[in-house]
Amino acid sequence: MCHTAPHVLRALLAHLAKAIADYAVYQVESGAHCIQIFDSWGGQLSPAMWEIWSKPYIKEIVSTVKSKCPGTPLVLYINGNGGLLERMKDTGVDVIGLDWTVDMADGRKRLGHEISVQGNVDPAYLFLPLPAITDEIHRVVNCAGPRGHILNLGHGVLVGTPEEAVAHFFDVTKSLNFAAPVQDHLVAAAT
Repeated sequence: MCHTAPHVLRALLAHLAKAIADYAVYQVESGAHCIQIFDSWGGQLSPAMWEIWSKPYIKEIVSTVKSKCPGTPLVLYINGNGGLLERMKDTGVDVIGLDWTVDMADGRKRLGHEISVQGNVDPAYLFLPLPAITDEIHRVVNCAGPRGHILNLGHGVLVGTPEEAVAHFFDVTKSLNFAAPVQDHLVAAAT
């Protein structure tokens, strides 16, 4: 449609952006403390196509929510976002979600510390023994740095993931002490 009827697609995307922005504002007015925008298929676009067919509409959503709900943190997640990180930063969101295919240290270096990051433990790690999950959580936290990081999976929980692994992920996460660096034998490998 972007090649055969671009005017139709622009109208549709503008309509969707307005509806999503209005709904996000409604969510905040109803008690949401944070809004996450999922551009689930954005990573399938080339960076040039994303700049044309996704970014302007995300920026419109961000602008509307920030003007009507100042102070509400906005997170942007794009599955397959490795080629778009710097472009995502230009949308005006407060947090960029990194999927599991982006190395957290590299993502942090590319984005800098003035924007927060979310992610990005590989969901497949939840199939490993519990000590390996703990090590990966510590590695990701160390690579993200001491501030501006929301620990999360780099995508959703996979079908068949053992429940005890999910519980372990939360237990380890809740036990982290952010007042001191995470102590872990992988720190040297992450620097």
